Amino acid sequence: MEARDPELRRELDATLKARSELGPEYESALIDSFLEKVEQRFAGTNDQRTRRQLAELQMAAARGVRPAPPAGNFGERFGFGVASLVLAVPLSAIGVANAGIKGLVVAWLGIVGVNAVHAARGWPWSTSRRRASSDWDG
Repeated sequence: MEARDPELRRELDATLKARSELGPEYESALIDSFLEKVEQRFAGTNDQRTRRQLAELQMAAARGVRPAPPAGNFGERFGFGVASLVLAVPLSAIGVANAGIKGLVVAWLGIVGVNAVHAARGWPWSTSRRRASSDWDG
């Protein structure tokens, strides 16, 4: 166990010392007590993290700044890119078979267009422009 939280480390040492003094018959109660303290510490840390993230979002909203995209955004973009490349093969074949080189160009323009629109969802200027031109805002 790393000593990241010195208070928990002291609690663990105290629990181990109490076990050696009280004997194995109190082991279950001591472990339960220590685990309750760990859970309380975790819940407190989690609450602090949640409050901090909420405060950051509120500050960003008050300033009119768009918050950074979530960390999981890369997987979605990567998956979309892979899926579009996989679908590009049959689309290219269909385009060439039906219209020759012109069909190939049209198919790839469509693929690039769909990927550009998907990528533009994360750009800050695309959402600010959409918000500014909305007639539905009160």
